[in-house]
Amino acid sequence: MTALHSALTGLAERQRVTADNIANVNTPGFLAGRTNFENALKSAVGNGATPAVSGGTVSRSLEPTNTNGNNVNLDSETVIATETGLRYQLALNALDGKYSLLRSALRTS
Repeated sequence: MTALHSALTGLAERQRVTADNIANVNTPGFLAGRTNFENALKSAVGNGATPAVSGGTVSRSLEPTNTNGNNVNLDSETVIATETGLRYQLALNALDGKYSLLRSALRTS
């Protein structure tokens, strides 16, 4: 359940960063943010360790910029937002399944 909580935290951070990118799509000189939590989560789970619950690392994108110095691509950000929302929902469903099993176990005791 800690891994799911960590994934939800990282996905929530990605949603915040993506929303910030979309809000600044026309801001001159704004560089899109990117969130990475999957590598640390995968490594911790793969090593059998309890993953740290954090939003991951946020860095600025090094993608090419427009003439105004902004590198936010609204189409890409929309895809990222949609994918992140779907992954978040999947993780919530998995967590709900874990709690359902726990509730069932407590009722049968």
